[in-house]
Amino acid sequence: MTAIPARRAGATLALAVGLTLVATPVPASADGVRDLEYWLDDYGISAAWDVTRGAGVTVAVIDSGIAEIPELAGVVTGGVDESGIGSPDGRTPVGEGAEHGTLVGSILAGRGTGGGDGVIGVAPEADLLSVSVAFGGGTAETVEDQIAAAVRWSVDQGASVINMSLTTNTLDWPESWDDAFLYAFEHDVVVVAAAGNRGSGTIEVGAPATIPGVVAVAGLDRAGDASFDASSQGITLAVAAPSEELLGVTPEGSPVYWSGTSGAAPIVAGIVALIRAAHPELDADNVINRLVRTATPRGDPVPGPIYGYGLVDAAEAVTADVAPVTSNPLAVPYDLEEWIRLYRLADEPAPAAPEESETPAAAPPEATATPADPLDLVPGWVRRALPRTSLLTDALLPLGVLGGFGMLLAAGIVGAVRAARRRGRT
Repeated sequence: MTAIPARRAGATLALAVGLTLVATPVPASADGVRDLEYWLDDYGISAAWDVTRGAGVTVAVIDSGIAEIPELAGVVTGGVDESGIGSPDGRTPVGEGAEHGTLVGSILAGRGTGGGDGVIGVAPEADLLSVSVAFGGGTAETVEDQIAAAVRWSVDQGASVINMSLTTNTLDWPESWDDAFLYAFEHDVVVVAAAGNRGSGTIEVGAPATIPGVVAVAGLDRAGDASFDASSQGITLAVAAPSEELLGVTPEGSPVYWSGTSGAAPIVAGIVALIRAAHPELDADNVINRLVRTATPRGDPVPGPIYGYGLVDAAEAVTADVAPVTSNPLAVPYDLEEWIRLYRLADEPAPAAPEESETPAAAPPEATATPADPLDLVPGWVRRALPRTSLLTDALLPLGVLGGFGMLLAAGIVGAVRAARRRGRT
């Protein structure tokens, strides 16, 4: 799946809700509530419960805060408020769409209200961490910085899955998220994020669903087709899950209908929790690989910008034979660390040239004195006219020796001739 280069644009963080967040209340009886959770049977979740219900897995919900409701009694094992306006344990809903975090938590890990009543989540035996962040202002820290801190806190508290039902209106993300998400990936955490919704103005998938390695979730209607209003499109999509006619619980404890990829994301995060519980030996890369490889392919190509690898199948995800991998299939062609190297560092200005110092440069160390060469006193042009040493040894010296022998031979011949002449005269 191809990652997207950075786009410099103003990002507005928002909860990934659709056109309808809270609608008509539904009956609270078992027949009236559980039967409305169509995704449990349609996407293999009920069948996956024959293997696991997510026990032993901790999922952090970075959202508006999870209220104390009967369906989540004993589910939230820890929390923190990063907004500065909530309760220290993260259980007080804060900011715009304050009911949002409770809806997300109930669809992810709700345990009902006893006797088969109440909303039950995808991973009803998983534990949740409630990490509250506030949208809409009024906080000391920006939402971007709250989320960066929330990711790190979640990792440090032992979450192996993080759900982020929030989005931006841009492909890019704040630089403060770079280290935070790297920290999560380096600690073997699977991060699940909503793709956003056309009905809320998010036409194209926005961050954090564009971060390489994040499980970006698209939305489906009741028939299993791409939702028009409660989804968006983009090449970073991983899988698709229901985002319409969802059932959740408000902070007041009322089961209600709602829509948006905010609900599709916790369905997928719950399936990831089921995979981690059924296969504790797998690292995050192989958990994600199992999720995408067992999805029901939809569209062309696969993966594609509408459904990603396809529609989630929880039963297959926990039981199928899936070949192992050595890297995250969603971090292609490069992972987050390489993305940062290519795009963040490329934007950095070139280092300024060093200013000239007024301090005199240090003198070079003194050389060791050596005896003077007499030739050093000869001007250069004279030295250049002198024969080289190689010429003297290789050519002139042998010629001199031969010349000496020649002269001796000539002298001998001359002497012999003169002696002969003298004998002839006597």
